[in-house]
Amino acid sequence: MPSPKIDVRTSPLGNPDVVSFFIKGSALPAGVPSEEFDGAPNSTLLLRDRNQRTLLVGLGEKEKIEPDTLRRAAGTAAKQLLKLGAKEIALDLIPFPDHVGPAVEGALLAGYKFEGFGRDPAKKTRGVLGKLQVLVKEHELTNARVQARTAETVTSTVNIIRDIGNLPGNMLTPAILADKAEELAQGRGLTVKVWNERQLKSEGFGGILAVGQGSANPPRLIVIEYRGGGKKDAPIALVGKAVTFDTGGISIKPGAQMDEMKWDKMGGLAVLGTMLAASDLKLPVNLIGLIPSAENMPGPGAYRPGDIITTRDGKTIEVLNTDAEGRIILADAISHARLTYKPSVIVEYSTLTGAVIMALGFQRAGLFTAEEKLREAFMAAGKITGERVWPLPVDEEYKEGVQSEIATVKNIGGREGSACISASFVKTWAEQTPFVHLDIAGTAWTTKPPSYLEGGATGFGVRLTIQVLRAGLPV
Repeated sequence: MPSPKIDVRTSPLGNPDVVSFFIKGSALPAGVPSEEFDGAPNSTLLLRDRNQRTLLVGLGEKEKIEPDTLRRAAGTAAKQLLKLGAKEIALDLIPFPDHVGPAVEGALLAGYKFEGFGRDPAKKTRGVLGKLQVLVKEHELTNARVQARTAETVTSTVNIIRDIGNLPGNMLTPAILADKAEELAQGRGLTVKVWNERQLKSEGFGGILAVGQGSANPPRLIVIEYRGGGKKDAPIALVGKAVTFDTGGISIKPGAQMDEMKWDKMGGLAVLGTMLAASDLKLPVNLIGLIPSAENMPGPGAYRPGDIITTRDGKTIEVLNTDAEGRIILADAISHARLTYKPSVIVEYSTLTGAVIMALGFQRAGLFTAEEKLREAFMAAGKITGERVWPLPVDEEYKEGVQSEIATVKNIGGREGSACISASFVKTWAEQTPFVHLDIAGTAWTTKPPSYLEGGATGFGVRLTIQVLRAGLPV
């Protein structure tokens, strides 16, 4: 889906549908009774004056307005106007010049629609946004254009990732994902190396190979480099789980909702999207993105409960459940990042556990790190971007849950505290490198989307991480 043209200006050009943001308690337009519209968050009122449509969108109380308030309100407006056939929308942000970025994000994210396959074009339920005007005062134009350009860059990448994320398993195997990464990297300041199964075997990536060996579609390791910082600056490593489809392997999942396991690749896509956006924004950092990718199937060659797997750095894993596969491929990628690139910090993204959903629901991702400054940085970025996280412990006592009698660790522990135990498992391969684990199992896709998203892949993690990097990762 092409991105709409963005025009930052002081007054509307042509005859766009205008979005006016309304603070609760402000004076209503003449003739509008208070019982019809009170300005509650995301409430709307459509006004018509001859050929002009103006949509009032509530922001709630003034003292509670934050960046995500504008993002949600703009998303609400875009969705409603697009259903009415709007092609061009103007956001009146004259009262909110510091929130141009979030508002543009909300409109552009809400303007995305997954096209699907074989859908009848005549049954489309809404229009396509062709142009987005942003209205500010003249002395705010320069700053507003910077905000809008940054928001457009990041959200266009997120929408690309959402498109890939929504693809089913038969249309996105590990090899196809690798091809897409190479294609998207072209023309950007990125280099991509793809490790096939022969190279993975020769270099000792036992975890990725084990998980992928039950599938006719062989695994891949995708390594993406971006060098925007100093030559001597240690890179930041981003590692993301990309299981393109997860049946659970021999420890097979129940059939109900197994179709949702096409989204088990979203951790890897968060890494891919962040690398693309960082390059497009020319961020002054060095980044290494590592995406281990496999399809977890119960085929003739599938790995088994009871198997012992040797990972990239020589550590061993006792397999008790083949449905705890993501942590196994992450072990290889994290150890490879640590040994090869000597990063200043490792940030890892994965749809790792159902337990984090039991703890936090679908509104926040689990944030696991022993580093206080990193914890604070991701919490602050979550509040700004609306991609909220919540800290959970990954202290030493959780290591007991994965202790094995015959290997370095076992791949599952008990049910109690299992999100924390799983985080401890993954952290094992980071060793002394500062480490952040983001369990995005509840946020990577949605069936109850917020106002600026639709059902399906969300692209969670891209906007969050870009905000952290722009603010300066405290390493």
